[in-house]
Amino acid sequence: MAACPGCGKELTWVPQYGQWYCYAEQKYYQPGPAQPTSQQPAQAGGLWFQNWYKIRKKVLALTNQYWIEDAQGRQLAYSKQKAFKIKEDIRVFTDERMAQELFRIQQLNWTDAWGEFGVVDTATNQSVGFVRRKALASIVRSEWEIYDQARQLMGGIYEQTGRALLRRFVPGGALVPQKVIVTLRDQPVATIDQQFKMIGDEWGINCQWAPPQFDRRVLLSCALLMGMIERPEQR
Repeated sequence: MAACPGCGKELTWVPQYGQWYCYAEQKYYQPGPAQPTSQQPAQAGGLWFQNWYKIRKKVLALTNQYWIEDAQGRQLAYSKQKAFKIKEDIRVFTDERMAQELFRIQQLNWTDAWGEFGVVDTATNQSVGFVRRKALASIVRSEWEIYDQARQLMGGIYEQTGRALLRRFVPGGALVPQKVIVTLRDQPVATIDQQFKMIGDEWGINCQWAPPQFDRRVLLSCALLMGMIERPEQR
C-alpha cells in the first residue's frame, strides 16, 4: 500500500476521484510519484520492464508513425500504422527500416465495435496480454480494460474526467494535455501523460509503481492505440 508523504500513515485509494486519501490529514494526493529522472534505474528483466518510457509521434507524416524511447531518450522501437486495413494490425519494430519486428498489436475481431486487441511477442509468438476499449464510455473519457495472458481481467486505464470533458466538449479543448491513470487490482500503478504540443503527440509513461513482472508492452500498446485510434476521433 502507499504511504502518506506527510504523516507516513497508510493511504486509501478512492477510485471515483482517482486519488489517494489520508484519513489522518484529511487530504487527497494525486497517484504516482514525481516523474523519474534519467538516472533512475530500470526494473530488472530487460527492455519491457523499465520504469519510464516516452512515445513520440513523427510529425508531417501521411500515416501515424511513433517512436518508443527510454528515459535517456534512446530509441527502443518504431511503429507505423497501416493506411488501409480491415482490422488493426500494428507492428512494432526495432527501427524505421522495419527489418526486425519486436511485438504486434492485433485487433481480434473486425466486427468487434468495442475494440479488443491482443499484444503478442514476435520472437516467441506468445501473448503478452490483452487490452479492450470501452467504446461507449470513451464518448466521455478514454477507458480501457487490461487482461492477462489467460484473458483474466487485471485492471484498467482511465482518463481523468475533468480534462476529458474539456478535450471533447470545449472549443480548442483538444490542446489540453491528456492524463491517464493505470490501475491493477484496483490500485494505481502507472500514469500516461500527454505533453503539450501544438503539432504531434508525445506521451510520458511512468511505471514506477507497476509490479516488476508486469510487461510494460501492454501499456505501450494502449498508448499507441490511443494515439492512432482515439486521437483522430477527437479532432
